[in-house]
Amino acid sequence: MSTFWLRRTHHCRELTEADVGASVVLAGWTHRRRDHGGLIFVDLRDREGITQVVFDPQVDAATHQQAKDIRSEFVLAVEGEVVARPADMVNPKLVTGTVEVNVKRLAILNPSKPPPIPIDEETEIGEASRLKYRYLDLRRPDQQRIMKLRHRATKAVRDFFDDQGFLEIETPFLTRSTPEGARDYIVPSRVNPGKFYALPQSPQIFKQILMVAGYEKYFQIARCFRDEDLRADRQPEFSQIDVECSFIDEEGIFALIEAMMAHMFREATGRNLATHFPRLTYAEAMGRYGTDKPDLRFGMPIVDVSDLLREGTFEVFNEVLAAGGRVKGIAVPGQAAISRKELDDLVGEVQGYGARGLAWMKVTAEGVKSPLEKFFHEGSLKDLAAAVEAGPDDLVLMVADEANVASRALGALRLALGHRLGLIPPDDYQACWIVEFPLLEYHEEDGRYYAVHHPFTAPREEDLALLETDPASVRARAYDLVLNGEEIGGGSIRIHTREVQQRMFAALGISPAEAEEKFGFLLEALEYGTPPHGGIALGLDRIIMLLAGLSSIRDVIAFPKTQRAVDLMVDAPSTIDTAQLDELHLRQTKRS
Repeated sequence: MSTFWLRRTHHCRELTEADVGASVVLAGWTHRRRDHGGLIFVDLRDREGITQVVFDPQVDAATHQQAKDIRSEFVLAVEGEVVARPADMVNPKLVTGTVEVNVKRLAILNPSKPPPIPIDEETEIGEASRLKYRYLDLRRPDQQRIMKLRHRATKAVRDFFDDQGFLEIETPFLTRSTPEGARDYIVPSRVNPGKFYALPQSPQIFKQILMVAGYEKYFQIARCFRDEDLRADRQPEFSQIDVECSFIDEEGIFALIEAMMAHMFREATGRNLATHFPRLTYAEAMGRYGTDKPDLRFGMPIVDVSDLLREGTFEVFNEVLAAGGRVKGIAVPGQAAISRKELDDLVGEVQGYGARGLAWMKVTAEGVKSPLEKFFHEGSLKDLAAAVEAGPDDLVLMVADEANVASRALGALRLALGHRLGLIPPDDYQACWIVEFPLLEYHEEDGRYYAVHHPFTAPREEDLALLETDPASVRARAYDLVLNGEEIGGGSIRIHTREVQQRMFAALGISPAEAEEKFGFLLEALEYGTPPHGGIALGLDRIIMLLAGLSSIRDVIAFPKTQRAVDLMVDAPSTIDTAQLDELHLRQTKRS
């Protein structure tokens, strides 16, 4: 076989009218083939794009005859002359649409069976088929654009931190199991019978140890593993931008990460992302948006209107308020003409979020209209409309319930209506920081406290004295980064003294013996001059998903798993034979 293709001169997106008359060598896959009798046209596709190549018997009869064998996804190399297309045959959809290549030499490098899924952008393909034939799905131009976007974003992250004096340091995949929230993936040790490694849920302890070791500025594009139930934005293995710094506080972390995000956006997409992200406390976010990951691309904040409704005679509201609950509302712009059936459907939606019901009021040019009119003075309802900033033609929706239930139900309804009514600008990006999270949360089922972030998060200094007496009121020096309603990162200022870390373990119900057995190395390290430090982990897959305008991180990972954590392409997980089990000192008690 001729090896002229080793002299490839261009990618298939590069040829322009400036190349007319040049002799070129291209290589790629057959995207489309059209036989027009005398001429055979092939759209030749490689990683960068498509060029039309033409097989003309007047140019080379033998090559034209050879081209009759070409079919979809054959791997080809061609050599020929670049010519301008006739004016009526220019293809404006292609970057190379003004030129084509008259082929003088052809090499069919590898034929292909008819692909089981189409390699184009127009055809919808079921996810099961896409993942089973992932090596074909990844050939599709839209998938290749996503992988290029991921590369550019990752490179931008590395360049940014290098410029800031950070060191990229790898941490182990084989470590010990520690209680960090999700289940660990466990790896048996052949040379240490009866003992097991765990794959890291995050490099948390190791990056803190690097601060103890004096490295001051660390980052890593870290692989993490969590054995948890999956959904669109979760995978059993994922990548995070892991960052840790010494001698830093929250303000330093915020400034650093805002600059990094702006650099990533600019380098990966050409977009400008405004820095100085707004900050909301956890309590503010829950109160105004019903979630700790609010989408700030549109309005409709939740407003507590309880005090405006205390003088009415509506029994449902009065019962809720008497029991310590709240009445909260949102204004839905331009929806005063909504039908009664649509309102009934909205009632069903909030009930699905845990609320008992939904009250409504329409604001019109003539005044307010609502079933509540007979229970309240007109002035109260007008004050209510003003409080939620409802103008003419707007709809006011209210939930009366426990404060958290009302907020969460209206927050979910706000987001659903924002999408449904087209209130969310599709090309807008709005980030914010959520701060002052609770340090601990109490679980009734087992009567103990758990860390909201992780066990190494520092309490706010002014709350430290409450750690033993009122743990639920202690606020954490933790922060989340939210982008367009998605949590894309979380971090904290860490505990850097043994004394405070032991108090934290005690608050979590971890005995001194258990703390020593699981974290003794960390407790000891904290006694050897550990500097104040903090950091953050950002979900790289989730960021790329948002940059690409997608709704699932599976689309931005080269080889993802299904929602049942299965790799359909290689059929993993799979069974292993008895000899391997024996070597690992394992016994299988249940077969699938």
